Amino acid sequence: MSDAPILNPPDGALARIFDRAKPLIGNVHFPPLPGTPRYGGESIRALTEIVLRDTAAYEEGGMHGLMLENHGDVPFLKQGQIGPEIVASMSAIARAVADRTSLRFGINLLANDAIGALAIAKASGATFIRVNQWVNAYVANEGMIEGQSGAALRYRRAIGAQDVSIFADVHVKHGAHAITGDRDVAELARDTEFFDADVVIATGNRTGDAIPAEEIAAIRSGTGLPVIGGSGLSEANASGLMTLLDGAIVGSSLKESGHWSMPVDVKRVRRFVKAAEAAGEGHE
Repeated sequence: MSDAPILNPPDGALARIFDRAKPLIGNVHFPPLPGTPRYGGESIRALTEIVLRDTAAYEEGGMHGLMLENHGDVPFLKQGQIGPEIVASMSAIARAVADRTSLRFGINLLANDAIGALAIAKASGATFIRVNQWVNAYVANEGMIEGQSGAALRYRRAIGAQDVSIFADVHVKHGAHAITGDRDVAELARDTEFFDADVVIATGNRTGDAIPAEEIAAIRSGTGLPVIGGSGLSEANASGLMTLLDGAIVGSSLKESGHWSMPVDVKRVRRFVKAAEAAGEGHE
């Protein structure tokens, strides 16, 4: 691809959802849900209040959207193993988020359950889902993870959720990619677009790790889709990374103590938004 300025196509999913350049999406890490190892017996109402506090902090701090994710459910199950209690709990909490905020939001059902995420999105009014492995396969902490794109797109049509966009990771974090080691990152990005993702996501090696600039460049060389960051963005590196990206999903660095499990710190959010928007304006 050429060195032309990065564009977020006006007819693309990212622009349609957020109606702005370089949207900043706050990652809402749900507390442990019923049935998971760290669940403490709280009511759904109590869990919802925790999520709503983080939602309010992101909105007050100036973020443009939200990603709702069951990160408290560690250790994660693979797709096909996640119980209906998780889908039901996330749907109820996400619907409460929809009633409380005007921000657009998406769903990430870990680990890699695109079909469950689409069901939650349909029930709650989410406009997109994140899928960590949309196509091909890799070895994750949970074992072998295979892309669900074919089944997920058929399910999306079956439930009438074609308006829910697919945000898909390329070369996803927390995994070994030896299975596709003979195919470079650009080829994996090309596969992700060919299998009808709407937005692609670049990440570091694990939650909180900054994204290597060369990883972003490799993904861009394989796709014309918008490329957003999915890990490791912070106030400190926003000035560099946001010039390379079309948007970002940000969580850990905006929490108290910079850890994903802590509450969102609205002061950190404001500082990050200021730094990220300044970087974006400088690149327009």
